[in-house]
Amino acid sequence: MPGEPAADPYRVWLSEVMLQQTTVAAVTPRFERFLERWPTVESLAAAEDQEVLSEWAGLGYYARARNLIACAREVARLGGFPDTEGELRKLPGIGDYTAAAIAAIAFGRKAAVIDTNVARVVARYNGVEQTVDESRDEIREMVEAITPKDRPGDFAQAMMDLGATVCRPKAPGCDRCPLSTDCVAHASGEPERYPAPKRRAVRPTRHGIAWWVERDGCVWLVRRPAKGMLGGMAALPGPDWTDLPEPASPELGRVTHVFTHFRLELAVVAVDEPTGHGWWQSFDDLDGAGLPTLYRRAVESVLANRIKLAA
Repeated sequence: MPGEPAADPYRVWLSEVMLQQTTVAAVTPRFERFLERWPTVESLAAAEDQEVLSEWAGLGYYARARNLIACAREVARLGGFPDTEGELRKLPGIGDYTAAAIAAIAFGRKAAVIDTNVARVVARYNGVEQTVDESRDEIREMVEAITPKDRPGDFAQAMMDLGATVCRPKAPGCDRCPLSTDCVAHASGEPERYPAPKRRAVRPTRHGIAWWVERDGCVWLVRRPAKGMLGGMAALPGPDWTDLPEPASPELGRVTHVFTHFRLELAVVAVDEPTGHGWWQSFDDLDGAGLPTLYRRAVESVLANRIKLAA
């Protein structure tokens, strides 16, 4: 809350990493679980990789989890979080925004904290018509100019909240906005025109096959390679994904999953023998496997189709 002592940098860092491309509603319970399990950066640094990856399952963008582990270990080695943007940016997985947020909120440093919400507020207030990407430098200069030296963390959080709850992308609540009197976008009568929407690239479709081996109420799982998509996560085994579909019959299940840069069509097919280094996971303890959403849905599609056929 405004005026309270600076926040714990560990909590600020963890929350900001979790909130990257994930909603507050999805993050809140997971954030609390992380803190219960690893209450300090030192305890997280000491955790096994697979424990952290399994706890992260379902949050998506799994490179964040791998960077989380690497960053925690580096911070523990250093004896604590650095307190400047420049030093924070040297840590694994910490970019400009996260470094500024930690510096301002946890250490009271004057820093331009610019997330999507802040960029939208500033762009509308100043009448920036280009997309956020096209006007990134201009917006940064604007935020730097209005960020106070006194309580910059409170200012940053107030701006983020204003963008999230009032200056929304659609149907902004201009009648409730404390900045509306001098806001160029509000004066125009069409605040949603500012800034211009991001040009969306067409996502190509890729294709994959997941192999299904089942014995005694268990399914065979493997761990994906440490690098690449879903790196280090539990998964159904299968060949590399391709740009063209391959014959896959008979199908036990099928799921469509949208990643940042492509759409994946994954077919699940039965094979006789397990492949690769893996383990048997009981259907009664699928939660304990730490499956990412793609493979959890793939398993569920097979089990759901089985129920339909038995009905």
